[in-house]
Amino acid sequence: MTRHNVYGVGNALVDIEYEISEETLADLAVDKSLMTLIEEPRHHELLAKLEGLSANRCGGGSAANTMVAAAQLGSTAFYSCKVANDETGRFFVDDLAHNGVDTNLDNDRLEDGITGKCIILITPDAERSMNTFLGITREIGVAALDESAIRDAEHLYIEGYLVPEVDARAAAVRAAEIARAAGVPIALTLSDVNMVKFFGDGLREIIGDGLDMVFANEEEAREMFGLGRGTSSLSDTVEAMKGIAKRFAITRSEKGAVLFDGQDLIEIEAEPVTPVNANGAGDVYAGTFLHGLTHGMSFAGCGALAGACATTLVTRTGARLDGETTRSIGKRYGA
Repeated sequence: MTRHNVYGVGNALVDIEYEISEETLADLAVDKSLMTLIEEPRHHELLAKLEGLSANRCGGGSAANTMVAAAQLGSTAFYSCKVANDETGRFFVDDLAHNGVDTNLDNDRLEDGITGKCIILITPDAERSMNTFLGITREIGVAALDESAIRDAEHLYIEGYLVPEVDARAAAVRAAEIARAAGVPIALTLSDVNMVKFFGDGLREIIGDGLDMVFANEEEAREMFGLGRGTSSLSDTVEAMKGIAKRFAITRSEKGAVLFDGQDLIEIEAEPVTPVNANGAGDVYAGTFLHGLTHGMSFAGCGALAGACATTLVTRTGARLDGETTRSIGKRYGA
């Protein structure tokens, strides 16, 4: 069996991206800049209202984007997830294969159902408002895990979007248990402020006695510790984060990022750019950072590499960079 640099588990989704105006977003009654879980009727309602607008379909899902970013730099990556035996599901499986990511999925053994989709609405300020119909991915459970692959991995990566569904959260908890028993470092992304706000207990269940690495943006990190509703400083958030993670990265958009390597705080500045789309930036950041961690880069070097890749992504459309661009950035940073 291949020893994977990173093993990820998350919700498999196919993204449908639209660039729209602020007025259209308001007319659709969508919460701006957040991820909202929706049911199938609402999914079809939104698609009907967006009919006639140009759409971009691409493989998605937070942890899937992260695994693809790591693989683009040469990491061996494995992704556990669930899709249905429909055209969208087969599209997703083929997309993983095309990007060199191993998976538990097999086109010949997919279950009947509807593959999850995410309607992503991008406004002129580059903010993305996500409306996620989970479909069959809400049924992901421990059966989707490859226990031997987790034990042999260098890092386990869990996306916070798994916490709303009982079976999905159980899969995340079980994956963490397997990794801890095998001495495999565990990384978690908090994913979205709504996951922290409404499902904080589920995230804490995954965190357990502590994690090796946490990825979060500043808003998510503040909310995790009840600091988002006060006037706390960044230093308060940093100190609170030390209580759940040995190491972490807190991204701050145009302000760069603050890293903690277990001993020292490291500030990484962001290159000034004009953003057009923030979709997937956190995913690409985590994937390229994890590649650096598993390939001997310094913690600061990982942050610089990840920041450059995420900054490049926000100047383009889509939730992923193309492989050539990612590798070109990697070469500049010695990845």
